[in-house]
Amino acid sequence: MKKMQTVLSSLLLNHCVAARYLHVFTKCLFVYCCCFIINTEAYSQQFTTKKSVEGIEILENGKKVLFYQVQPKSVGGKYERAGYVHPLYSLDETVLTEDMPEDHPYHRGIFWAWHQIILNDKNIADGWVSDNISWKANKVTVEKNKGRVTIQSLMLWNVELENKPTNIVRENTKITVFKSTDQYRILDFDIHLAALVENLKIGGSDDSKGYGGFCIRLKLPEDITFISQDKMITPKETPVMAGPWMNFIGSFAGDLLPKTGVVVFGYSSGLQEQDPWILRKVKSMQNVPFPGRTPVELSKKGIRLKYRVIVHNGVMKNKDIDKLYQQYVSEAGKVR
Repeated sequence: MKKMQTVLSSLLLNHCVAARYLHVFTKCLFVYCCCFIINTEAYSQQFTTKKSVEGIEILENGKKVLFYQVQPKSVGGKYERAGYVHPLYSLDETVLTEDMPEDHPYHRGIFWAWHQIILNDKNIADGWVSDNISWKANKVTVEKNKGRVTIQSLMLWNVELENKPTNIVRENTKITVFKSTDQYRILDFDIHLAALVENLKIGGSDDSKGYGGFCIRLKLPEDITFISQDKMITPKETPVMAGPWMNFIGSFAGDLLPKTGVVVFGYSSGLQEQDPWILRKVKSMQNVPFPGRTPVELSKKGIRLKYRVIVHNGVMKNKDIDKLYQQYVSEAGKVR
């Protein structure tokens, strides 16, 4: 009898231990599954987009990144434009760009435009001030991949030719936002322009400035500085020769808060050590001029222009920016 009680006690003890281990195992499995679900949701929610009649807003982990303007926007019916970025936000959601400012109402956040639009050797439109030209969204899509989100936009340039609306250019643009780090966020702009008519040319302003192409209308705090590689750059009226990237640093959020930086990579193929930049310290845009004063032919095969914008915390080192530029050139290849 005593032996049987000992056996029963042992069995009961083993059962309790097994039950306890089973409880612990079940609890751990539940926590693991919950963590997996949370991580999966966090990954799926890394980038979100909000679509509206006006355009598409991109957010990263709930923080605003940029807004892409799909619908045409004007100032009292003038300077109508579509297919540009505004606002562009810093890592802490400070607005970095301006749209339709009073001094230059045809400037729009991050945009690309040309003064000279020439057909059969005749100026037919001015894309800089939206004279006799409009932009119509044919198709705009959003694609999310691991660690990035891309807006792909097909815009048609439309002009009046002999009192008839005519599409002259197909613009296929990809804007890709990559997952940010603690220091910076990368945005790539890939712009393909293809003529829909014969004998078409585009060019910058027909003067010594030659401005036109990829522009960014930044807010310009009083302490704005311009750095290219290891040199401080001083803006002047005409293009300044500098390195293939430009770093704009200033107190965009106010004097009492840390500075923010915006870097722009030119579309250089990496074969040039110096590139022209049009820089302004007050009330204007910053421009990577292409092609300059002399127009270039826009064929049906088209021209592809690539640019990279890096929004950073204001303390990125020049050597780190240059390293990112070299990687960019290596990945992008020849883009002219």
